Amino acid sequence: MTTAEVFADLRVRLENKGAQLANSQGVYQFSLTGEDDGNYYVSVSDSGVSVVEGTAENAGVTISMAAEDFKALAAGTLNPMSAFMGGKLSVTGDMSLALKLQTLIA
Repeated sequence: MTTAEVFADLRVRLENKGAQLANSQGVYQFSLTGEDDGNYYVSVSDSGVSVVEGTAENAGVTISMAAEDFKALAAGTLNPMSAFMGGKLSVTGDMSLALKLQTLIA
């Protein structure tokens, strides 16, 4: 599965979560490196969820990692906290948003 396909799948999963995302509002920027790299952001607000390829002007948190590791994260085979502690995931910005990553992705 390509990175673009993973984010398309993520969009559908997030839209289906609806009210479960009420505590996860914010803009999450993903900066992915390596093969199949890219920049995407996820915006969660009262008006819904959007998943966009590109760089957000107002990201609350930026998550940087290898594209392959992100795919494992999205598939549920890589725990976000383990990835962070193991140096596979780095975070800049609002750490409280980063802590909601598992709810957002899972």
